[in-house]
Amino acid sequence: MLRILPRTVIVLGFVSLLNDTASEMITPLLPLFLTASLGAGPAVVGLVEGVAEAAASILKFVSGWLADRGWSRKKLVIGGYVVSNVARPFIGLALGWTWVLVLRFLDRVGKGLRTAPRDAVIAASVDTSVRGRAFGFHRAMDHAGAMLGPLIAFLLLYWGTAIEDVFLLSVIPGTLLILLLIFGLKDLPQPPPPPSTPLRWRLLDLHVKGLLIASGALAIATVPEAFLVLWANQGGIEIVWVPLLWALAHGVKALVAAPAGALSDRLGRVRVVFIGWVARFFLLIAFAQLSSDGLAVWGLFLAFMAASAFSEGAERALIGDFAPADQKATVFGIYHLLNGLLILPAALLFGVIWQWFGMTYAFFTAAFLTAISSAVLLFLAQRVKR
Repeated sequence: MLRILPRTVIVLGFVSLLNDTASEMITPLLPLFLTASLGAGPAVVGLVEGVAEAAASILKFVSGWLADRGWSRKKLVIGGYVVSNVARPFIGLALGWTWVLVLRFLDRVGKGLRTAPRDAVIAASVDTSVRGRAFGFHRAMDHAGAMLGPLIAFLLLYWGTAIEDVFLLSVIPGTLLILLLIFGLKDLPQPPPPPSTPLRWRLLDLHVKGLLIASGALAIATVPEAFLVLWANQGGIEIVWVPLLWALAHGVKALVAAPAGALSDRLGRVRVVFIGWVARFFLLIAFAQLSSDGLAVWGLFLAFMAASAFSEGAERALIGDFAPADQKATVFGIYHLLNGLLILPAALLFGVIWQWFGMTYAFFTAAFLTAISSAVLLFLAQRVKR
């Protein structure tokens, strides 16, 4: 795979690996840190994750719009990674959940700055025939880092390191990725000239519009991974094992993302996306029936992560295929905006239903909304065919 992908895609893949190593040393422990160490409840966990992701989503659109209007894509990408990796380790010094909210917000601000320009760079660096492979490779490297980070956290906790110190040590891979970006990201593809007219919804390709609408609907059904950690903990997974579970989950994602992205080059983008979404529906139904069988908890958690990764490359490749060349970063920004902005009400809804009515009702609600989203995708895909 590496032999047919350009330097830019490979470098960005390894940057994502290092960034997610740093990020995922913290992420699986964060809901437990909030609830066990700082005394917050499930609704606060939903608030922190929802606000952070909503802020990132708005900035993804803004940065995509700026990238299409002459702003340096390289500077936006590097700046985003720097902001995240400076703010993130300081979560280890937080004295209350409001501190975590602010630092998590800054972490996601960095993600918002870099994501859409980076995706536009990847899309412009490869031909359509291997675009699914390129995005699949990038997602696989992202998840490989998300596997390494929890493994490192697991070993540190096993050796008696405090959770707060694990957070602080995430500065090491963060520093390495910034150096790789500065010295390794060269010869970026020349962006097209700024568009002469603003982006108009009615002029977008039906493939793009269908994906944007359906993925926005799916975002309402999203279960933040923080709640999956709480679910696993209630299913009998002790805190010390959570990073290992998280690492295995992202290892599964890394194994699935690349071949699934390449499969979309042959089978078609929409089919691959639909398969992944339907699998998520059935797994959410299973999540609602919490089992005390540790093996079942591990199996369901890993299966859900695999289903989530299955459609990632195909979704981004579809946008890369059909978005206007001079506004590709903007469309990527809209895609991320819808998916992230709607996570705020989704996270709050899920947290409130869990806290007031119980875990089972929360997962059944998410499954119902996922079914609606899959139906919307199928309906819009049939309209495109006609």
